[in-house]
Amino acid sequence: MGVFRVVTWDKHPAFRIGEEIVSHPERPTRSAFQFWWSETVRWGDMDALRHVNNVAYLQYLESARIGFFEAKGWNSVDIGAAGQGPVVVSQTFNYRRQLHYPAEVEIGVACTEVRQRSFVLSYGVFRQGTDELIGDGSTVLAWLDYAANKAIEIPSNVRAFLT
Repeated sequence: MGVFRVVTWDKHPAFRIGEEIVSHPERPTRSAFQFWWSETVRWGDMDALRHVNNVAYLQYLESARIGFFEAKGWNSVDIGAAGQGPVVVSQTFNYRRQLHYPAEVEIGVACTEVRQRSFVLSYGVFRQGTDELIGDGSTVLAWLDYAANKAIEIPSNVRAFLT
């Protein structure tokens, strides 16, 4: 049987005032991204603690991801006769700084890995017009045959547009 240790929130090192909450070692810079998507922070994006709620960041990434696909010529509302396309398998997000209304952010998107049946999009969320990194993350997307509900090999034309 495992042993559990209880640490109250005020004693946990992640909650010390004045220190960064996240210690993820790799922080992307603007130069890592070629595609940019702008978002306006809405009043409704904030939670009871008066900062942007964690789910809002995932919505920002979703909008940037669709914008990235559409900029590459992919019609996001038409899965085509082949009945296949990308589906989110997993997402991560590292919260670096709090964000409050009102604000404008820019989300950088880059395809950082293409595998046989999946690919990885990486993101950086920056305060508009600055190098201030608000957060960063990634999404793994599988190429899915929707009818079979099965990941399939990424078609060569899609592979080419991702690289």
